[in-house]
Amino acid sequence: MTMQPADLAELASLSARIGADPMLIQAAGGNTSVKDGDVMWIKASGTLLADAEARDIFVACDLPAMRASLEKGEARADQPMEFALAQDGLRPSIETSLHAVFEQRIVLHAHCVHTLAHAIQADPVAAIGQKLVGFNWGVTPYAKPGANLARQVRDLVRQGCDVIVLGNHGVIVAADTVGAAGDLLLGVAEALRVESRPRRAAPPGDLPEGWVAGPASLSAVACDPALLGMATGGSLYPDHVIFCGVGAMACDAPPMGDSPPFVLIPGKGAAIRADATVGAWALAQCLGDVLTRVPESAVLNYLTMAENGELLDWDAEKYRQALNG
Repeated sequence: MTMQPADLAELASLSARIGADPMLIQAAGGNTSVKDGDVMWIKASGTLLADAEARDIFVACDLPAMRASLEKGEARADQPMEFALAQDGLRPSIETSLHAVFEQRIVLHAHCVHTLAHAIQADPVAAIGQKLVGFNWGVTPYAKPGANLARQVRDLVRQGCDVIVLGNHGVIVAADTVGAAGDLLLGVAEALRVESRPRRAAPPGDLPEGWVAGPASLSAVACDPALLGMATGGSLYPDHVIFCGVGAMACDAPPMGDSPPFVLIPGKGAAIRADATVGAWALAQCLGDVLTRVPESAVLNYLTMAENGELLDWDAEKYRQALNG
């Protein structure tokens, strides 16, 4: 049996705290890890960071093997289970390779709302501007989570970056102690903080059976023509596609029969299906939280149909979604 590092409990405590904050983590999103010699312990796919102190959510992986596979460009670098040191029913995160490219012991990856408000813009570097002065930071363009994204991150790590904004995705930070990594993540979130502008957010009114009022921030989007246009323009980040489908639908009333988890009723508010999953609720709120922090004049970068298709057909993401019904 692989011995757990002494600070895994400290990492679990930090993971639970950030996992309980929807401004940092939504549903089963995000992941954390700690390296101990040749072993890297990382959050299991489909588990909740918020549960890190209540249950065992970390999986031990063969770190040198993962790194070697990534360097060789092997297809198995996109199969984290290939590197698990125990077959105990838990799968390493689909983003294991992202963590492996850092030399620092502790890595935290979050879908921070304040980061996303910048990362979904067509030019995230310009959107960030001088806000991250004092940090060793860089930006990667969007790529499906996995080995290709990990190689982009690796190139920035080799340039000395320990804070990397992932285009249309989130942020990843690294440090040698749990405390330093936590401070770095919260420091970046604070530096990129954008206050949600006051907006009208009325309940959508009478709804047909099977539908309920959606999150207030999403109703604000439905009531603002500029933000409504942004929401219906396409998909902005991977977890939205996984838990809510491609983009967002605007309609005068919730449709009958098969429908997306939520709809936007222009000028009235958002409605969400009463049987929507916890993940869908979390990502519906996230969309509202993000868009109400984006300048109305911003030009956004949407995932292409091919990029949406990659995510919808991805077995690893289907597994994660199945665990969060």
